[in-house]
Amino acid sequence: MASRRRLAAMAIVAGVVFAACGSDDEDTTTDTEAASATTAAEEGGTATTAAAGGGEFAGTTVTILSSIRDVEAERLNEAWASFEAETGIDIVHEGSATFEDDLKLRVDGGDAPDLAFVPQPGLLATLARDGKVIPLADTEAGVLENNGESWVGYGSVDGTYYAPPFGANIKSLVWYSPEAFTTAGYEIPTTWQGLLDLSQQIVDDGGTPWCVGAESGGATGWVLTDWTEDVMLRTAGPDVYDQWVNHEIPFNDPAVLAALDQVGAIVKNDDFVLGGAQSIPSTSFQEAGLPLLDGECFMHRQANFYGNQWPEGTTKGPDGQVNTFFLPMVNEDDPKAMLGGGELIAAFADRPEVAAVAAYLTSADYANERLKLGNWLTPNKAADISLVTDPLEQQFAQLLADSEVFRFDGSDLMPGPVGAGSFWSEMVEWVVDSQDSQTTLDNIEASWPK
Repeated sequence: MASRRRLAAMAIVAGVVFAACGSDDEDTTTDTEAASATTAAEEGGTATTAAAGGGEFAGTTVTILSSIRDVEAERLNEAWASFEAETGIDIVHEGSATFEDDLKLRVDGGDAPDLAFVPQPGLLATLARDGKVIPLADTEAGVLENNGESWVGYGSVDGTYYAPPFGANIKSLVWYSPEAFTTAGYEIPTTWQGLLDLSQQIVDDGGTPWCVGAESGGATGWVLTDWTEDVMLRTAGPDVYDQWVNHEIPFNDPAVLAALDQVGAIVKNDDFVLGGAQSIPSTSFQEAGLPLLDGECFMHRQANFYGNQWPEGTTKGPDGQVNTFFLPMVNEDDPKAMLGGGELIAAFADRPEVAAVAAYLTSADYANERLKLGNWLTPNKAADISLVTDPLEQQFAQLLADSEVFRFDGSDLMPGPVGAGSFWSEMVEWVVDSQDSQTTLDNIEASWPK
């Protein structure tokens, strides 16, 4: 029954696009697509072959470019294999370590993939304003219903909806040791003040509450921008957060100053941070949380993807060596706001099989197939998160599903000179106490492109 429903949905989507295109060609596979499939295989990409002879779109090919490689790319292929068999579409995926540059070069050179998983709404906006992206309008209603208004907004540019969401990550997390908390008699805080009180209690008991590290090569400082964005969501609320990200209020607005001072209450407090605030810019993001395993600190604020940094053999989850809890809101009954990120499905070809693949990849059917394979989160609330078997990933999936507010990483939404420039660098100067909060925000505001 599920398969018939899925095929019917794909046929509807394809029919709409087919009519819009006005094409009566039966075989839309091109020489460029065939070449792309060969290139994917040669360069470490992944390709699959649809079942021969069956399906409404038998003999067609849809190419996808993303930053997803290796084991994760293999899981993509496994998750959409049944869809290929049902529709006859051969989905050819190519993973790139230099995705953003490769996508721009291929689009500008007339060799765009049919679809791309774009992790930055700002990049989607640039491509859309250049007239390169095909709107996937037929997915908007489903995204609004199952993913929420925020995701419709991230896939929209200048009032036009283009791109549905694919996967997601979450950042409003605190890693901790359940054994250490139990031994010390500490409870998970449910308010921001409770988090500050717990931090002081740990100091009073002779411990160090936080591990923090912001060194990340040319991207040093992004950890501190994440802290600021998370606290902005909590102290100022999502509406003001949106105004800040869109520069509808200045970067040095009093609401931002208040949030930054709250961040400083933790990360600039030498008693609270292992090694003191001066150590943060030189402590690598990858290694920052590891002292938690040795009891050198009790908490580490970092995204779900930090799970890949723990040493092999580290047990994770409620009964493991490490676990996570939700970074608390200011008040316990505030709507739960989740900071995160994800990918948007951008289309560069206006063919029915391309629309069918895009619609499937944003559906609960695909999400369920991919959730079974592990190490992935979906923003689609219609997906069955009971399919996630890993205890830690179950928590991540439930936290995302329970979030009443989701906001994309602010620095990814800001202009490059700010979000990947002055915001990073000025936060480093701030945390080592080279300048105060007001000066830091004034400097970032002055860097915003006119």
